[in-house]
Amino acid sequence: MAVPDLVTPKIISLKNDSTLNERWLHERLVENSSLLGLGELEVRGSERRQPSGGRLDLLLQDVEASRRYEVEIQLGEVDESHIIRTIEYWDIERRRYPQYEHTAVIVAEDVTSRFLNVITLLNGAIPLIAIQIKGVEVNGAFTLIATRVVDLTTWGTEEEDEGETVDRAHWERKASKGSLQIMDRLVELINKVQPELIPNYKKHHIGLASGGVARNFVTFSPRKAYVLTGFRIPQDEELTSWLNKTGLEIVAYDTRSRYYRMHVRQSDVDDHEDVFIKLIGKAHDAYTVR
Repeated sequence: MAVPDLVTPKIISLKNDSTLNERWLHERLVENSSLLGLGELEVRGSERRQPSGGRLDLLLQDVEASRRYEVEIQLGEVDESHIIRTIEYWDIERRRYPQYEHTAVIVAEDVTSRFLNVITLLNGAIPLIAIQIKGVEVNGAFTLIATRVVDLTTWGTEEEDEGETVDRAHWERKASKGSLQIMDRLVELINKVQPELIPNYKKHHIGLASGGVARNFVTFSPRKAYVLTGFRIPQDEELTSWLNKTGLEIVAYDTRSRYYRMHVRQSDVDDHEDVFIKLIGKAHDAYTVR
């Protein structure tokens, strides 16, 4: 096997490029937020207007972990005003939506040693990530490389803000018809506990409603092959232990919003109907007495 040639990449200054400018970078990150290396995140807002004035570049959300990322983008070297603005918008969002965990994210082409020390110091008190993003050209092809130069320290989420109303077709396009059928089966089980509840389709999750009133003791976030399902039940060691023995794919308990969450597939509903009936009953009881 021939040894491939070693190619030297060329670093492109986005700040000094008339085409690959901050607007271009912003649009690319909206299209594919995974370029930042933070995982598979939903874009909840772009140039999100703030009550105090100004606009947050990006608001990203990890739905499964109930964590939001307030992202500010800057070309060239990071500076004081950029750091202050990032922290300010993070603080506004966390006060407005305390049901989520929030992380401030600074994105810049160059995080210099001077400000790296400052960001690291702030990181001890604020959940703050610094990402250095570079434009790179190799043999005429262009890509972006993001490096997390400051990561979170160890940080020890309610119903989600509802968002705009959509229809079922929106979720069929976003997830799949199969995952919506899994949700339909769960709704059938829910109606055995409380009749006349129907799916309440929102842009970022699906709740429950009766007579136009939200009743979100169970919520759904359909994916391609499964449904991330949340049951709003106070955390209980005995219940947690029992769930862990069922063989279902349990997601870490959301302590702030008080939801047990799990990945539900069609086979899970078929094989564990009694488990879901029990969870639905507990969630319904906890919801009606809150």
